[in-house]
Amino acid sequence: MFPKPQPALKANTLAFETIPLIKPTGFREYDARWLFEQEINLMGVQALGLGLGTLIKEMGVQPEIVIGHDYRGYSTSIKMALATGLIAAGCKVHDIGLALSPMAYFAQFALDVPCVAMVTASHNDNGWTGVKMGAQRPVTFGPDEMTRLKNIVLSGAGIPSNGGSYHFVSDFAERYATDLTNRAPFKRKMKVIAACGNGTAGAFAPAILERLGCEVVPLDTELDHTFPRYNPNPEDMDMLHAMAEVVRSQGADVALGFDGDGDRCGVVDNEGNEIFADKIGVMLARDLSALHKGATFVVDVKSTGLFATDPVLLANGVKADYWKTGHSYIKRRVADLGALAGFEKSGHFFFNAPIGRGYDDGLVTAIAVLDMLDRNPDKSMADLYRALPKTYGTPTMSPHCSDESKYGVVEKVKADIEAMSAKGEKIAGQAIRDIVTVNGIRVTAEDGTWGLVRASSNKPELVVVIESPVSEARMREMFAAIDGILRKNPEVGAYNQSI
Repeated sequence: MFPKPQPALKANTLAFETIPLIKPTGFREYDARWLFEQEINLMGVQALGLGLGTLIKEMGVQPEIVIGHDYRGYSTSIKMALATGLIAAGCKVHDIGLALSPMAYFAQFALDVPCVAMVTASHNDNGWTGVKMGAQRPVTFGPDEMTRLKNIVLSGAGIPSNGGSYHFVSDFAERYATDLTNRAPFKRKMKVIAACGNGTAGAFAPAILERLGCEVVPLDTELDHTFPRYNPNPEDMDMLHAMAEVVRSQGADVALGFDGDGDRCGVVDNEGNEIFADKIGVMLARDLSALHKGATFVVDVKSTGLFATDPVLLANGVKADYWKTGHSYIKRRVADLGALAGFEKSGHFFFNAPIGRGYDDGLVTAIAVLDMLDRNPDKSMADLYRALPKTYGTPTMSPHCSDESKYGVVEKVKADIEAMSAKGEKIAGQAIRDIVTVNGIRVTAEDGTWGLVRASSNKPELVVVIESPVSEARMREMFAAIDGILRKNPEVGAYNQSI
């Protein structure tokens, strides 16, 4: 149907308007991300849709799919180009319009549709686009499906077929809101900051929280795809600092921050403490394991070691499973283990029944946080945070490294640290206690101080996280050791933020 995609084309040329442009590195481990018009054009998006429809049929799944789009100036056109490719492949397309990613996941259940393709670049800078895809609710594609999709699309092996159709689903946002609010309101009166970073969540989150009885103070809820203040990313310190400032000035009980497509949630407590998502996960695990003794929680390798050592979790019989970072990996692992929940340091949280349906939804996470406060009427969010054992951790730091180089650099770092361990050498002045290589490399010293290096699945970056249960000084010593190993590789650039 389409000419074979090309990895590079010059804009404003005949070729750009007649040949699909698709940069191969846009196919990530569990979704796809491109700079629009630099790395993919609309014909490339059509070719992607044809390839996705072909893969769905190849997998033996009913060719019926939900599509939606985030609030970027070009997302509607990208979604419609994707739809034409899916229709050409013989798929029945259900368009829910402007949406959060979890709204699209919910639509798979509410509309009884097996597949999903959500057009979003989440918190990436304006100019990026992408697609989150799945064909087996509630999980989304992982490396195997993404590799096969990449091969189909880039080789021009998409197969046109008859029978495709398009259906627009009106008022679906209200259906999603009703599903979340069809319960008793909170007993506790809570003043909540709803921070949306001018992303898509601004259209939905404040109203949903108000319907549950919260007094909502909106922060950057006006939709503006230029993201004038900061990117809608609850891991970004600029967003967290803005939340902290407003929660203090307003005397709010908590600030809840949503990312660009609403599948993540960040938290700042009533005193303005910016709580990293893995610590929120420990707090929620404490709360939920009191109700569900012996529960299993899946956590990603970037997360705090407290999931395995916290005395309250141990007393409640919690089983902690450390797994690969990435929303698709954690989502699938939660499903495979039948875990009560999965927590990712980036703020992707996954709740199985009776709390959720297994997919990541920032509003379901926000409601879980507010339920935790509701069950502890005599304690503030800061009280619950202070009750955790003290650790000293960095934010998620992301030194630049090209998509072509990042995995090779991680392999070199892994080899260096494994060689140090084999020789009995020390890291940050102490013996190496253990190494985890399920996703990049996480090395732990004798005193429990650890450092992680892995390749970002979404951006041309590495990911570096450090934590110490001992002191800030030990955290900095481990950072210096890890950074020293990284700097052997000239491909590694500057950090996005420092400690």
